[in-house]
Amino acid sequence: MDRIPTLLALLEKNPTDDFLQHALALEYIKINKAQDAVELFEKLLLRNPEYVGSYYHIAKLLVSLNRTQEAEGWYEKGLQAAKKAGDNHAFNELRAAYDELLEDM
Repeated sequence: MDRIPTLLALLEKNPTDDFLQHALALEYIKINKAQDAVELFEKLLLRNPEYVGSYYHIAKLLVSLNRTQEAEGWYEKGLQAAKKAGDNHAFNELRAAYDELLEDM
């Protein structure tokens, strides 16, 4: 099932819905529309830096695109956001992925 048309229709009604934007970005990743996904994640996180779940995904995506400096920045912002939110699970997940990136550099 192609979720993209449904998500786009829902976003038309509520263009600043964080969950819908995050979901659409993940769908774009699945169909190799990486730049569209990056742009959606950036738009979401610039509007709502407290949406902790998107930091991991944008950073991992940027790593896959060999944009490691940008990924580092998003990991660092995500770690700060997760710590501020008291989200230990997200913090640990981001920390592990960030450490892995640093080891590979």
